[in-house]
Amino acid sequence: MPHALRPPAFTPLPLGAVRPLGWLHNQLRLQADSLSGHLDEFWPDIKESRWFGGEQEGWERAPYWLDGVIPLAYLLDDERLKAKVARHVDYILAHQDEDGWLGPRQSFIHATEQPAFDIWALFLALKMLVQVHDATGDERIPGAVERCLRLIDRHIDRQPLFNWGQFRWFEALIPLYWLYERTGEAWLADLAIKLHAQGFNWAEFFERWPITEPTPMGRWNFMGHVVNNAMAIKAHPLWWRLSGDERDRRAVYDMIAKLDRYHGMATGVFTGDECLAGVDPSQGTELCAVVEYMYSLEWLLSVLGDPAFGDRLERITFNALPATFSPDMWSHQYDQQVNQIECSVRRRNWNTNDDDSNIFGLEPNYGCCTANLSQGWPKFAAHLWMAADDGLAAVAYAPSEVATTIRGQTVRVRLETDYPFSDTLHFTVQPGSALKFPLLLRIPLWAAGAHVTVNGGATQPALPGKFHRIEREWREGDTVLLTLPMRPVVHPRPRQTVAVSRGPLLYALKIGEEWRRIHADQPQRELPHGDWEIYPTTPWNYALAIDRAHPERSLTFEQRPMTGLPFAPDRAPVAAHVKGKRVPGWQEASGSAPMWPGGPATSEEPPADLTLIPYGCTNLRLAEFPLLE
Repeated sequence: MPHALRPPAFTPLPLGAVRPLGWLHNQLRLQADSLSGHLDEFWPDIKESRWFGGEQEGWERAPYWLDGVIPLAYLLDDERLKAKVARHVDYILAHQDEDGWLGPRQSFIHATEQPAFDIWALFLALKMLVQVHDATGDERIPGAVERCLRLIDRHIDRQPLFNWGQFRWFEALIPLYWLYERTGEAWLADLAIKLHAQGFNWAEFFERWPITEPTPMGRWNFMGHVVNNAMAIKAHPLWWRLSGDERDRRAVYDMIAKLDRYHGMATGVFTGDECLAGVDPSQGTELCAVVEYMYSLEWLLSVLGDPAFGDRLERITFNALPATFSPDMWSHQYDQQVNQIECSVRRRNWNTNDDDSNIFGLEPNYGCCTANLSQGWPKFAAHLWMAADDGLAAVAYAPSEVATTIRGQTVRVRLETDYPFSDTLHFTVQPGSALKFPLLLRIPLWAAGAHVTVNGGATQPALPGKFHRIEREWREGDTVLLTLPMRPVVHPRPRQTVAVSRGPLLYALKIGEEWRRIHADQPQRELPHGDWEIYPTTPWNYALAIDRAHPERSLTFEQRPMTGLPFAPDRAPVAAHVKGKRVPGWQEASGSAPMWPGGPATSEEPPADLTLIPYGCTNLRLAEFPLLE
């Protein structure tokens, strides 16, 4: 008897239903015109991938790249990118093996009788194909997905999951559920049960979690791998849709709380260079972990509907994501540091990564992030809106327009805003003809005093940490104004340091920069996709003078004009001004800011006027500060 999937709180809309506007559209356009849109033209691991008939890397990199470029192409409706996607997808589908295998077969170890295949890349390829179908309706894809899932069903009978497939088994549930909801065939539920049985049990591991200290130097491991943990955040809520076990819903809260406590950063992500690395803000966080944590939160919003996941998603997206790219998005880091005072090829306190991990470049340290970096912005944009209760839910905010069908009628809602750089959001509802449905607006937990007005009428209070529901008969041109008051907050950090935020934005010291090009003799590093070190030209070692109980008395905020490049140090749309003093005894060590030793800072230096800008606008920065005594 077939198992029933529990319905999610919100249903993601098909790719293309949400369109980016304003600064978000510009950001996606910038991405399409830089690395993401051109990797297949010059980077051998994509250009000459075995997935496309070449001789280069034939495991995860090509499907990783497509997994981000597909939503980028269709969100922008970019004909050049869509043609690229179509050409590559056509090749993959045309070369699917008769037994259902997608792409090249990559053997990792050899068993006694036959090669052993880690099938993680198949999960990734299936997720990529599902996106294409949602955007285009390509009739070949359901059959290709079914054949590959049947292959996996047979394959794991004799070659159980291991390595990456074992620790990322739940990623297969995304395409598996997609097909199951279309066919209802019982073997798919049975396959999900087998994957769960063979996969790593993250919830049980976290119940007795031993990784409460930074991973020892050189002790690489799957359980502490930062990207595995970022992916695993969604594992048990996804599995709950089949299990129905309330413990699977609750597991994610325990996992996030422990990762925050022992490895969390002020940006909302956790450290991992490459394995979990503690709370020192000079430890790194891998770019793959940033985009995968975002993707996990998008699924958590869908399955559980908890607005707290939207708060976390925005904090990561508006801070950690843009900070790990150069402003023009032609280069990226492998590891970003919350306190990042120099980006250079030097031996740092990474637990396994190489000396070049925090430079901005084409392929610093390892190419997985080069392949995977593309998914962050497009998938965020695609998941801003979801279907809810025969209506719409705005689960995260950025300028956008959504078009969907409610009870057979096309409905559009347009959001015009400079959020997160502004606290006002203007919605225009366009149902074509009068139609009653609910509109749910996420109210962040930090937004005390949030309020809503409809068509300029009476102000309605909106409770923080909830979805504000407006259910009415909507008519063409109805408007909603949502105001989310942003107040400065001083967050305690380890060793009596602090971080400063306002709304979803974390603020960091603006440090002067000198970019120095390296590896100029390497053909793959021809401009604009070069490698760069960055050195500070202004001091970084400051302690802040802030009234922690009343930070608004110590901080003043300046609104600046929006530009087409908001995530750049000299074009930040908002800045904060605060007093501080240099602490001369706090000196760099191997290109990093040593962890503050603890306690208040003392300094005989004269007071200084400091400028803080949004963390996502920085390349060099200090974001966790000591306080002056």
